Amino acid sequence: MAASEENSALFPIFILTIMALPLVPYTIMKLCHAATKKSKITHCQCSECLRSGKYRRSIFKRISTFSTCSNLTLVLLWIVMIFLVYYIKNMSGEIQVFEPFSILGLESGASDSEIKKAYRRLSIQYHPDKNPDPEAHNYFVEYISKAYQALTDPISKENFEKYGHPDGKQGFQMGIALPQFLLDIDGASGGILLLWIVGVCILLPLVIAVIYLSRSSKYTGNYVMHHTLSNYYRLMKPSLAPSKVMEVFIKAAEFMEIPVRRTDEEPLQKLFLLVRSELNLDLKNIKQEQAKFWKQHPPFVKTELLIQAQLTRESDSLSPALVGDFRRVLELTPRLLEELMKMAVIPRTAQGHGWLRPAIGVVELSQCIIQAVPLSAKKTTGGSSEGIAPFLQLPHISESVIKRIARKKVRTFQELRDMSLEDRAELLQAAGLSSTEVQDIERVLEMMPSLSIDITCETEGEEGIQEGDVVTIQAWVTLKRDNGLVGALPHAPRYPFHKEESFWFLLADPNSNDVWFSQKLSFMDEAAAVSAASKAIEETMEGLGADAKEKSKSVREAVEKVRSGSRLVMGKFLAPVEGNYNLMCYCLCDSWIGCDKKVNSKVKVLKRTRAGTRGGAALEESIVEDGIEEEEESDEEEYDYESEYSEDEADEQDSKKKGKTANGTVPKKGSSSEGSGTDED
Repeated sequence: MAASEENSALFPIFILTIMALPLVPYTIMKLCHAATKKSKITHCQCSECLRSGKYRRSIFKRISTFSTCSNLTLVLLWIVMIFLVYYIKNMSGEIQVFEPFSILGLESGASDSEIKKAYRRLSIQYHPDKNPDPEAHNYFVEYISKAYQALTDPISKENFEKYGHPDGKQGFQMGIALPQFLLDIDGASGGILLLWIVGVCILLPLVIAVIYLSRSSKYTGNYVMHHTLSNYYRLMKPSLAPSKVMEVFIKAAEFMEIPVRRTDEEPLQKLFLLVRSELNLDLKNIKQEQAKFWKQHPPFVKTELLIQAQLTRESDSLSPALVGDFRRVLELTPRLLEELMKMAVIPRTAQGHGWLRPAIGVVELSQCIIQAVPLSAKKTTGGSSEGIAPFLQLPHISESVIKRIARKKVRTFQELRDMSLEDRAELLQAAGLSSTEVQDIERVLEMMPSLSIDITCETEGEEGIQEGDVVTIQAWVTLKRDNGLVGALPHAPRYPFHKEESFWFLLADPNSNDVWFSQKLSFMDEAAAVSAASKAIEETMEGLGADAKEKSKSVREAVEKVRSGSRLVMGKFLAPVEGNYNLMCYCLCDSWIGCDKKVNSKVKVLKRTRAGTRGGAALEESIVEDGIEEEEESDEEEYDYESEYSEDEADEQDSKKKGKTANGTVPKKGSSSEGSGTDED
């Protein structure tokens, strides 16, 4: 009985240990992540961003931010742990070690007469004949009598001195740290112990495994449904115009789960009238086009209208029932667009190339959603290839203000950015803006990134590039802001969630619509960028056979570049057939409009020699230009992606101009690649 009580007393310690093993490391990891995230995030300080409430740190905002399911569960588990610690502490205080002298109230080494006097005194107090209390009887038998016996009886005294107990050597015991009612096997509750073992050891792991497998079979690592990726892969086309990307984007399986209620019909009809001009409907057959639009699957119709409400800034007119669905759609948008971008640049052609045109369309859609700018605003107007969209992302700027600015001979957004502070302030005030509004615009312009790209393409350890070589691309993308920051959150007052900047690096052939290489960049996590750059440079130097000193110097230079605002892009692609290729290196931002960077890159691929040798003066290195010269723009930029808003008829005409290829080979210089025209879906 005593052994079972001791096992039951160990049950809280057992539970505390099981809880502490995963809880303490997880809490430390979460606190470190929160501290790192807090120190690196910087947001826009303009009045519109502050008024949006996204970054307001009021007590209610802090509570709502903290009150997530994981955080509340974490706090609850810590409360349980604190209670167990308090309970175990009090329980351990009640457990007394058998000490005869202290039980009798004597000091160690007391004489026999003092022991007898103490025993008589305690007998008067606890003896059953003097005290009828059952607890007094147990205390007298278990403690007082044994303590007196251990100090007076020779055998008991010898056992106590040898083994610490008057009864002699105690046997070694093993038990289970479970409550007493589970260990009462003699009673009716004996089966509970079996159920406990089966539940903890078999059923609990089985349930966790089933939940994990069912979720992993439904979602990818980016929490996007597999069915969504299947739809995106099937619907992606090489000639998909940017204006048509929306039709593919809304086919995500996540949007199918958004409820369509009967009460939503009237609010959606009103919203349709507000955004009808942005739906690419044929005005000549407007009734038929409207009927065709409403015949689509209801979740897709609702999703497209809610996204158009964001693009046209009509979200304030939404009914209360639609606001929750509107926020859900915008919350899913960034990661769905990221997967859609991957489906555009994934190798599709025989040469392993992706498609440039739909990739640019996905980035443009992301920019417009984050900045709440209509897609129609990106159409070429005046002297600007990006339309008025870059102007509309600035605070307090409307179409009427843009027209006044255009009268002052400032027609492109880059011209506005290149002006001095005094000239720009004078221009904006002449357009009807106050000094406070001009200050807001300056704050946003200081947050906007300026990119530069330094790129090289070469075959490691060899001179020049021959057909069939594995070409290594190395590019340094440098970001600068007028306020000196590197990682920052974009100005996006109308997007209700935190959104970090992301950049897509593409090496592509605009003429053939092929993406040779792609990689996603982020300037937020400097530590991860330092680690990745150091590892890549170290592996490259090892491949070249550099010694430790050269390797250390190269790694140190790379780390300094990363800390100064640069990011390393490294990758490999297979060299095509012999010829000169006018490639274009793109660095596209998914959050800002008008901040994308293009750099021309000429690559000369030589014919492979019969013996496979690489020497000879006839072999030239790949020619890489760091920028696009003004006088070359008319010749090099045959594919102006900013103004790419043609319809399907124009796409068909473009596809007819492409040359034919045989047996999967790429045509030589002067003809375009067939890879962009293949469709494997």
